[in-house]
Amino acid sequence: MALHLKPGSAWSDFYAQARQAASEAFDAESLRNLIGGEWVAGGVSRPHTVPVDGSQIIGAPAISAAEAQEAMALAVKQDKEWSKVALDERMSRVKRASSLLREQRDTIAGLLMWEIGKPWKLACDDVDRCLDGVDWYLTQIERQIVGRVPLEGPVSNIASWNYPLSVLVHAELVQLLAGNAVVAKTPTQGGFHALTLAHAMMARAGLPVTLVSGSGSELSEALISSPELGALVFVGGRTNGRKVATRLADLRKRHVLEQEGLNAWGVWNFSQWEDLAGHVKKGFAYAKQRCTAYPRYVVQRRLLPEFLAVYFPAVESLRFGHPCAVESDDEALPDLDFGPVIQQRKAESLASQFDEAISTGGIPLLHADLSVGRFIAGQDTSAYAAPACVLAPPSAWSLHHAEPFGPLDSIVLVDTEAEFLSAMNVSNGALVASVATDDMDFAERMTEEILAFKVGVNKPRSRGDREEVFGGRGGSWKGAFVGGDLLVDSMTNGDRPLYGNFPDGSRYPRT
Repeated sequence: MALHLKPGSAWSDFYAQARQAASEAFDAESLRNLIGGEWVAGGVSRPHTVPVDGSQIIGAPAISAAEAQEAMALAVKQDKEWSKVALDERMSRVKRASSLLREQRDTIAGLLMWEIGKPWKLACDDVDRCLDGVDWYLTQIERQIVGRVPLEGPVSNIASWNYPLSVLVHAELVQLLAGNAVVAKTPTQGGFHALTLAHAMMARAGLPVTLVSGSGSELSEALISSPELGALVFVGGRTNGRKVATRLADLRKRHVLEQEGLNAWGVWNFSQWEDLAGHVKKGFAYAKQRCTAYPRYVVQRRLLPEFLAVYFPAVESLRFGHPCAVESDDEALPDLDFGPVIQQRKAESLASQFDEAISTGGIPLLHADLSVGRFIAGQDTSAYAAPACVLAPPSAWSLHHAEPFGPLDSIVLVDTEAEFLSAMNVSNGALVASVATDDMDFAERMTEEILAFKVGVNKPRSRGDREEVFGGRGGSWKGAFVGGDLLVDSMTNGDRPLYGNFPDGSRYPRT
């Protein structure tokens, strides 16, 4: 039977479930913003194109700068009240929110599947990691909060679109546990429906949360420059991160600015190829639209044949396509490595960047065709990008020092340790890096010199969950580090000095 949309998995099905679960937040033709504890209608809403099949859904309302300022003023009032609430009560409400969110897990995952193209299992994982992480903090917060007090003012969250639950909502719930009211801006690229449902559950639990949507230029004055902010948490690129840091430096505000870096996986004097094959395949999860993806391989020249012998089969085994396409109605949603990239414009950009690399001297090692994907006949595939790889990318390439944020790999060949280290550090700082080697002395030397917050030896590193800390080195991070106890420290005041990258120096934890 031909691939078709699994019954019950259409966008309209998940939107109907969301409206039924939180009618206060979803209208028939628009979404509402959560301001001052009330779901408020307003702002201009335009249709939003989903990457899965190019169809259009209800877009997020774009509120004005004045409305954003009013939302922030109300959040400041909420923060003053919430900071006085006893820890036991805060824990009770966050636990209630976690329970309500868990009840809506499948609906939220379905919204994520359509809004940002996450295959079903990855969408479910986004929700599960959020809630499992919050449950861990509920068991640790009494210890973590000793000697700490909430910040003076609400925490403003401006997050990327790729992990709405496991990064944004998770951070908000911990910020709330720590005694801070929170404000979140929905990403313009997608995820606002899932976030609306999530925040409806948080509000029902009695948590002081604000959710606004609109253009960054309109909302930035309120969300970034307000003198009454307690902190800003930002996830985005280096260009916008620099602008944010400049504004915050004047206000001396607490900040967590996670910015991009080119994460590299180096291969040197290595023989454990079967293990590496699994890492290569898993690394393509969600089309490498992750801050901890590895799009750059730095390979010892003499090992290139062995490397390619595992790389090509790993890529050929990838399954990608429409996340809701099945052959029979009773079949489970497909277990895909990835679906579309976030939007058509991104897919076009990846294609042009591949062509740019080749036209300036790179070697086209791999450029898979969309025909190998799993698609419904006649569907729009303009937001899909098949795996591609460039060997020996030229130094003039626009992605030579930057991450593609898509399934576009590159391989740099090196002959000496000095070349290896230079290639690993090409972006002047990264979140993660890995070294594949049989030589542990070499691994130890490189680990000390590679400019990444976490360095794995014969294994990948990631953001991590629960007690695992997270940050970046060099230009990939500004401000306080997060994860584990550091997340609570970053959102509170106390005698313990913060770990992070600050204007007067950096302080790193054990990773």
